[in-house]
Amino acid sequence: MATVLFDERVEIPLDIRSLTDFRRWALSEDFPEQGRIDFISGRIEVDMSPEDIFCHGVLKSELARVLTQHVKQNELGFLLIDATRVSSPEANLSCEPDIVFVSHEAIDSGRALLVPKAGGQPGRYVEIEGPVDLIVEIVSDTSVNKDTRRLPVAYFQAGVREFWLADARGKEPILVIHGPGPAGYEPVARDPDGFQPSTVLGRRFRLDAARDRRGSWAFDLREGD
Repeated sequence: MATVLFDERVEIPLDIRSLTDFRRWALSEDFPEQGRIDFISGRIEVDMSPEDIFCHGVLKSELARVLTQHVKQNELGFLLIDATRVSSPEANLSCEPDIVFVSHEAIDSGRALLVPKAGGQPGRYVEIEGPVDLIVEIVSDTSVNKDTRRLPVAYFQAGVREFWLADARGKEPILVIHGPGPAGYEPVARDPDGFQPSTVLGRRFRLDAARDRRGSWAFDLREGD
């Protein structure tokens, strides 16, 4: 079978013509272990760029730390980081967001389905099909258009209840919580203290940032009632 070699590291089979084909490849042993490879509206998007340590990695760690603690303490569901594949036939989408939250309610109701690992071992899952509750994307230099345009449209079509977009590449890091509007996601209004409410998590959040002794960003995701 013919393939396309991308960046000397990723071989994409030429027989991928649909979301079903892509999902089958993504769950196979031939799928690359490195890089982010998404299927968005019929197009395969490959990003092999290294993750920026401070603008991406440190920020993601802080967001995941606070959100994981909140989800765990309140027994809300599962907070998943990196390489968690989310697929939606309705949105023609299969991707690996930076952070994913799927609630017990979404799983129990059948709204979100856990796809078993090949072999069917009990408790082993490799993909979520259907609308998860919350997705966080952190913008990098190579993902600006994807994170701010293509993915929000796809997540809205997939029925994802809440979308967070973070960007720490500029003078001031930003975090914007989006909720569904009539035709797409809309930013949630901030209160006088700069907090935005999360309907999904039932709390208010604000991202604070300051320069550390090395001049790099140090982040603090603050919660409010």
